[in-house]
Amino acid sequence: LQKLETLLLGADHAALSADRCRSVQTPGGCGALRLAAELIQRARPGAKVWVSNPTWANHIPLLSAAGVQIVEYPYYDHAKKGIDSDAMLAALGKADAGDVVLLHGCCHNPCGADPDPALWQQLATLCAERGLMPLVDVAYLGLGHGLDADAAGLRLLGATVPEMLLANSCSKNFGLYRERTGSLTVIAAEPAQAEIALSQLCAIARASWSMPPSWGPLLVQTVLSDPALRAEWESELNTMRERINGLRQLLSQSLAAAGAPRDFSFIAKESGMFSFLGITPEQVAVLREEFGIYMVSSSRINVAGLSEANMPHMTMALTAILSR
Repeated sequence: LQKLETLLLGADHAALSADRCRSVQTPGGCGALRLAAELIQRARPGAKVWVSNPTWANHIPLLSAAGVQIVEYPYYDHAKKGIDSDAMLAALGKADAGDVVLLHGCCHNPCGADPDPALWQQLATLCAERGLMPLVDVAYLGLGHGLDADAAGLRLLGATVPEMLLANSCSKNFGLYRERTGSLTVIAAEPAQAEIALSQLCAIARASWSMPPSWGPLLVQTVLSDPALRAEWESELNTMRERINGLRQLLSQSLAAAGAPRDFSFIAKESGMFSFLGITPEQVAVLREEFGIYMVSSSRINVAGLSEANMPHMTMALTAILSR
């Protein structure tokens, strides 16, 4: 767990040196999020958790099942193909002290649009000034711009706010989907509060799953503890990240070269596995029925599912339906 804390927060992070961090092993990122929601509900029954619109499909059912109230804040502007930061900050500026703000640490699912450093700073300042507690879902660390770059926003938050929750998943960056490997980290205002939070988390975990899986976490510990294995893991992670980012560039460039009647340059500027194409549910249906290309009706695609081999077909089909 200390290895994961350092991976997320950095070796020299103030929260670590002040001994304000406590972590609990969880069954994947879902386990971490549910554990966080249960802790929030115990500490502040009926607390409001603000989630982005859109957000990962399982966030709302997973968190609300613990009894917390869900409130949405504006995030992605489908017309502008980017974050509506003004609307986002305005909405969160109306949140009450003690409310929780769920943020995607990097590689936002489903839209792929992440805050830039300036927006992260604004969010950190707003949370600190209004007494809001960030809950950061870190599901894709290392798949956006690199381990440290992807952690920059959450580290900024941790250095600014007195309290924070970090839900971490090893499913993607370690390839451990079926081994259910994750962690929940609490950053408290004081060490004594961190100990209280830890005791509550252990009690909740005991009543929920008793003991989490062991083989996946042992693999993560082994990799992060061995310099040679860690270097190999980081190299493979870099390769996957570069592949995804390269496919983003290729899709954007291929559509432009094919004369698609719409600008798709935004795809190359986003990060992680997912992006919205920005087409209608009816056009999604045509792609499926006439071209054998499948995606959810929101037009969210998994960029990692593309390849140089299937890119011409994807480009042709998308250009065709948009030219009708």
